[in-house]
Amino acid sequence: MVSLKDIAPSTQNNINTQFIILDKSKTTTMEGQYKTCLGVVADETAAVNFQFWQNECEAFEAGDIVRLTNGIFSFSRHNNLVLRAGKKGKIEKVGEFKMVFVETPNMSEISWVRDPNNSSKYVQPQQAVIISASIP
Repeated sequence: MVSLKDIAPSTQNNINTQFIILDKSKTTTMEGQYKTCLGVVADETAAVNFQFWQNECEAFEAGDIVRLTNGIFSFSRHNNLVLRAGKKGKIEKVGEFKMVFVETPNMSEISWVRDPNNSSKYVQPQQAVIISASIP
């Protein structure tokens, strides 16, 4: 299981983690033929915005402890950075109300930058390597 503080934006469904739902919007929006709603989830290391799809919007509530398998942390169609199950992932309720968590930092609110050593990866700004050159 990965801690929320250790996730980074990616195009791969490889995040296995567990968190508590702190808040979930009652408002659903339609993305094409799909219904979505947003929430904030957290573990003992960080928080993140979570996007619920279709029946997940009604199946989960604030206070639920959820296990995410093969999740993805990436940009939604509205250019919001969200954690979600995606097409290959799965979320399941494993408990409720009793979990240690923190509300900051929110990993969705970090201004991620492309890794200068690997353009397919993102890193937090303080992790980016600054390359300088001097011209004689």
